[in-house]
Amino acid sequence: KGLARRPARIGPRRPPRGLPLPAPPPPPARSGGSRPAAMVLPMALLRSAQNQPMMVELKNGETYSGVLASCDGFMNLHMRDIVCTSRDGERFWKIPECYVRGNSIKYLRLPDEVIDMVKDEPTSRKEIRQQYKAKGRGRGGGGGR
Repeated sequence: KGLARRPARIGPRRPPRGLPLPAPPPPPARSGGSRPAAMVLPMALLRSAQNQPMMVELKNGETYSGVLASCDGFMNLHMRDIVCTSRDGERFWKIPECYVRGNSIKYLRLPDEVIDMVKDEPTSRKEIRQQYKAKGRGRGGGGGR
């Protein structure tokens, strides 16, 4: 009668301490082919998507399909040759250019070629430094001290 009951647990149960956690499930396979998945940072992806077609869906449900002209660090987009679709999908507008504020974006759709372009670019600072070291230093051969 005097025993207090513990509140019911909500969520998945943890294994007892000392036992190893189960391995996470493998990432889903891409339907496009059998190439290995590589991590691509979002800003690197957007920078290499410049002058490429893309579709942007906003949080309010509108979609903008056009060519990405430029982007900045806040994920603000400047687009050209846009077809804007209303939230209900019944109205369309052709817009020569527009600016999309980054915090209003729900998601972006890019062609697979853009992802392949990003994978080919050097990603780490070390790789970028090695590229510059391979280049000449102008007249004089870079002898220095």
